[in-house]
Amino acid sequence: MTASLNAARRARELESLSREPIDVLVIGGGVTGAGVALDAAARGLSVVLAEKHDLAFGTSRWSSKLVHGGLRYLASGAIDIAHESAVERGILIDHTAPHLVAPFPQVVPLLPQVNRRHAALVRTGFLAGDALRAAAHTSHHTLPRSRRITGAQVQRFAPTVRTSGLRGGLLAWDGQLYDDARLTVGIARTAASLGARVLTRCAGEQVTGSGAVLRDHLSGDSYNVDARVVINAAGVWAGQVASGVELRPSRGTHLVLSQDSFGGLTAGLTVPVPGSTSQFVFALPAPDNRVYVGITDEDATGEIPDVPLATEEEIDFLLETVSSALRSPLTRADLLGTFSGLRPLLHTGGGNTADISRRHAVITAPDGLVTIVGGKLTTYRRMAEDTLDAALAACGISAAPCSTRRLPLVGAASRDVLATVVAPARLVRKYGTEAVVIARDTGRAEVICEGTETTTAELRFAVQHEGALDEDDLLDRRTRIGLDPATRARALEAARAALSSP
Repeated sequence: MTASLNAARRARELESLSREPIDVLVIGGGVTGAGVALDAAARGLSVVLAEKHDLAFGTSRWSSKLVHGGLRYLASGAIDIAHESAVERGILIDHTAPHLVAPFPQVVPLLPQVNRRHAALVRTGFLAGDALRAAAHTSHHTLPRSRRITGAQVQRFAPTVRTSGLRGGLLAWDGQLYDDARLTVGIARTAASLGARVLTRCAGEQVTGSGAVLRDHLSGDSYNVDARVVINAAGVWAGQVASGVELRPSRGTHLVLSQDSFGGLTAGLTVPVPGSTSQFVFALPAPDNRVYVGITDEDATGEIPDVPLATEEEIDFLLETVSSALRSPLTRADLLGTFSGLRPLLHTGGGNTADISRRHAVITAPDGLVTIVGGKLTTYRRMAEDTLDAALAACGISAAPCSTRRLPLVGAASRDVLATVVAPARLVRKYGTEAVVIARDTGRAEVICEGTETTTAELRFAVQHEGALDEDDLLDRRTRIGLDPATRARALEAARAALSSP
């Protein structure tokens, strides 16, 4: 079975829905839903994944693009979550997605606002992170040990950092994603290669533990689907699919800036939040000559929007905090754009959303509908495994054990093999071994517009193989051009042409 997703395959698989019952129906095409679909398909089960919008439409495209080793969870005593994160980071970076996840340095400049006691706490935390990495059996050759560095070394990583009062820095290593939406698409395509039917623009209605009505948003047609197991992986919308599931969404906001504002940042610039010893703001280098600055953690009350928006207060907070470590403060004039995502946290009572556990929860309704909420992008694979194990056990269904710990995603290969792929490094980071397909399409090698490195060949690949159905899919998820609204406007004509060309 091919990994290619496209309009023709979607039409064929929609028409096959009513022929016979399936084993597993997954509602939601974010990273967790895609992970469940992959796990189920890898166990030899028949699978349908239904997503009412597009893959990675919700929270899965709004992360910091980091694969965390769990260090932040140690501060709250959540050792099990921290260890789980470190293990899953190692699986992604070494086995399942080495093309999309790379070792990433993070630097804390020791400026006057970081007193010696605070610096000692950060250093202790980094040493604990080293221990987590070792306990997860990730080699120090992959993620080097943390260490103290000189002021000159800090400036090589972060050229615009303040030099007045700079007394060196602390360096640690974590994992960074090329892009979170591309990870989700890669997981879904890998599931498709194992026979899963991945149906976007297909909403789940009247969802129960034994099936659902799937409505095609493009044609308006509806399909009755019977399933032995139904899993609700709708993220922040999970409570709309399953009654009785109460979430407390938390909004995390990032700013999008140009690398020109940071002089060529090559590490995560980590800046303590004033008055806190455990909260930080990060400036993270990103593709297309960008830097992402984040993140916030704010209660998101009220109706859940399709696309959350940053508040003025969040923008000011992020600008002011990161500017405290820079020679020249950043202003609104430096902004290219913003993006915000909602964390699907399980409601556990009062307190700040920052204090709510990131542990995932599997909830089974009386009718057998299984809901997965909580967790985080790094641990999607373990969340999927736990969810499917619980669902199959509850229904008494026998299947092969989970095999996703060592199942490479489409395009994945060892770093040694990736180094031999005959394609530009940027394409290898984005597509892995599939980069050769784009590189060979020399007739479409031109960059589509100013402000991005994306080529026409990449847009066509997204249409033919990655399930992109319209310009939003192309600009906002298969590529991340849309994070800069000005560049998005310039790229719109090329996106429409890619969708209409043969």
